[in-house]
Amino acid sequence: MGNFLWLNWSGGGNLPPSLGIARVLTERGHSVTFAGRPEMVPRVVHAGFRAIEFKDSYAQVDRYPQGSFLTRAGCYLTSPAVAAEAAAIVAAEDPDVVVVDAMFPAALSEVPNFGRPAALALHTFIFRQLDMWRQMIARLDGMRQHAGFGALPPLDVLWQQMDRIVCTALGEFDATPVPGWEMLRHVGPVLENEKVAVPTALPWPDSDRTPLVLVSLSTAFEQRSVEKLQRSLDALGGLPVHVVATTGGIVRSDELTVPANAIVLNYAAHDPILQRAALAVSHGGHGTAMRSLRNGVPMVIMPGLAGDQPFVAAAIQEWGAGLALASDTGADAIRAAAHEVLTTPGYRLTAERLSQPLLQCDGASAAASELEALIAAPATAKISAKKPTGRIECLAQQVD
Repeated sequence: MGNFLWLNWSGGGNLPPSLGIARVLTERGHSVTFAGRPEMVPRVVHAGFRAIEFKDSYAQVDRYPQGSFLTRAGCYLTSPAVAAEAAAIVAAEDPDVVVVDAMFPAALSEVPNFGRPAALALHTFIFRQLDMWRQMIARLDGMRQHAGFGALPPLDVLWQQMDRIVCTALGEFDATPVPGWEMLRHVGPVLENEKVAVPTALPWPDSDRTPLVLVSLSTAFEQRSVEKLQRSLDALGGLPVHVVATTGGIVRSDELTVPANAIVLNYAAHDPILQRAALAVSHGGHGTAMRSLRNGVPMVIMPGLAGDQPFVAAAIQEWGAGLALASDTGADAIRAAAHEVLTTPGYRLTAERLSQPLLQCDGASAAASELEALIAAPATAKISAKKPTGRIECLAQQVD
C-alpha cells in the first residue's frame, strides 16, 4: 500500500473533491496526509484525515501587496518560506507520491527537488480556460515579485513537469485538448460533501409543488459577499417559489434580510435539495455547477472571484442549461432570469440530458486509480530529495 502526501490549497472548490479522492484511496488501504494553511486543518481533521499545518503560511505576508482579498492567499501560495516548508515536509514525511494542488505554485516550484512521483490536482476545466490559468499563476507570481522575491516558473513549466495531471472534470465537457498535455487525465467530477454538509429537513413538505430554488454562492471566505447574496434573496423573494440559501459559514443569517419564502442555512447537503429543486442560483463553481447538472437542475450563474467561474457560467449558457449574468447584476434582472429559466422547459430538458454522462462516471475512483498508478513509478524530477529526517509532527492525527 502507498503513502500519499497532499500539498493543498483549501479553496472552496478544491478541498471537498480532494477529500473525496482521499476517501477512496484510504478505502483501498492507502494512507493520505494533507498539508496546508491553518484554515485547512480543522476541515481535514473533521473529515478523518491526518493534517499538517504549514507554520510559515503567512510568515512573509507583510511583504505582499496589502489591502487585497488575495494578500494572505498570495503569500501562502507563492512565498519562499512556504516553498521551503513544502520541501521540508516532503523530505520528513517520505511519501510514495506527492499530490500538489494546481493553484499552489510555491509547492509546485519544489517538485524537481522531491525525487519521487508527483501529481497535480485540478478541480475544474483546463482547456476551456488555459490562458486564464496562465494569467492567474502569473498574477500570483507578480505578487511574489512585488514582495521582493525572485520569479517562479510559468504555468506551463510548473504543470507540465508533473508525472500526472488529474483533472476532475469531464473531458467531453472541456474544450478540445491541445498538444503538450499528454500527462493529463480527465476523470470526471468528484462531488464529495464535507461532513458539515448534512441532509437538512426543509419546512415545506415533499408534496408541496411550489418550485424550489437553491442559492449557493461559494464557501470560500475570499469570495464572501453579503450584498450579492442579499440581491439574490431580494430577487427570489418576488417570485412564487421556495428558497433555500446555504452560506458555507461565510455569511451569517443575521447579516441578511430574509424574505418570507426563504430559509438560510450555514451548511446543508446539496443533493437532497437539488433532487427537489427547479433552479439553482450559484457563483459558477465547477463543483456546484456539475452537481446541479447531475441532478438535472438548470442554473442562473453570477460568477464570483475565482478565475474559472466565468468560463463555467459561459459553458452552462452555451449548452442551454441556464443563464449567465454579471456578478453585480441587480435584483430585478436576477428575478427576470430566474423567471425565464423556471418557465422555459428547454433549460430543464437540457440539464437533464447533460446529467447522463455525469451519472455514469465516478470521478473519485478514477482519480484514485490514476494516483495509484504512480506508486513505485520513476519520478520525472531530476534532483533527488534530501534524505528523510522523520515524519513531521502534525497538528492533528487522523480521527474516527
